[in-house]
Amino acid sequence: MFGERSMKVADVSRIKADCLELDILVSPRSNRSGLEGFDEWRKRLILRVKSPPLDGRANKEVEGFFKEITGCRSVVTAGMTSHQKTVTVYGDPSSIIEAVEKAVQ
Repeated sequence: MFGERSMKVADVSRIKADCLELDILVSPRSNRSGLEGFDEWRKRLILRVKSPPLDGRANKEVEGFFKEITGCRSVVTAGMTSHQKTVTVYGDPSSIIEAVEKAVQ
């Protein structure tokens, strides 16, 4: 279900040697920015951003959001023009998972 909390960050991510890949669903032009939970059907973390999906502005906000909550460099690595994206966050995967779990409302 939309926004369900029975999923965990580990369910929507892949651990690599020096990074974590997160599958997210981005909702641009939202009233506020932040994580809203999980979309179990798409198996993605839901992120609302204020920026419009024009000229890469929403993607920049996505990268900045994950850098802010994890303290690590993040890059949108797939889905540049889609609502469904993959974000790679560079750093210790277990620390990143912990930070993202805390940020999910």
